[in-house]
Amino acid sequence: MSFLDNILGGGQQQQDYQNFVHRYDQGAPSEGYSDNEVMQRYQQVVPNLQPQQFMQAAEGAFSRMSPQERAQLGQMLIGQAQQQGVNVPSLGGGGSYEDPRQLAQMATQVHQQQPGLLGQLLGGIGGGGGGAGQILSNPVAKAALAGIAAMAVKQFMQQRH
Repeated sequence: MSFLDNILGGGQQQQDYQNFVHRYDQGAPSEGYSDNEVMQRYQQVVPNLQPQQFMQAAEGAFSRMSPQERAQLGQMLIGQAQQQGVNVPSLGGGGSYEDPRQLAQMATQVHQQQPGLLGQLLGGIGGGGGGAGQILSNPVAKAALAGIAAMAVKQFMQQRH
């Protein structure tokens, strides 16, 4: 039984995840949940995703953001990577961070390097130091991480039915 089968197997935990997805679907992507909840959901779900699952979840999450928010997220990701000495693939050939698919491809490459790396780059999740206050004070970072977790759970729930 996979990790997602365990967390979605029924009972209170499944209801909690369904509630999280519902709040993500209903409101602004960066609102409706605490910083700690976003961190917890991201840390529980994302490390267990295959690259294709991550890509689909990221593209779905980034599609809910405005082109300006996606551009800001791409620039933030590159900036944080440079500060932390992490190699993040750039968008070549006239690519744009405003394109949700291209931004999701970049995020997926980061995820493939190290499953928790995107959370670390966007504010210290799982990397010690920083913590929720640093990342989630930026609504774009919060929307990205909440969205990836919510979209992954939503996809998994749809596959099970």
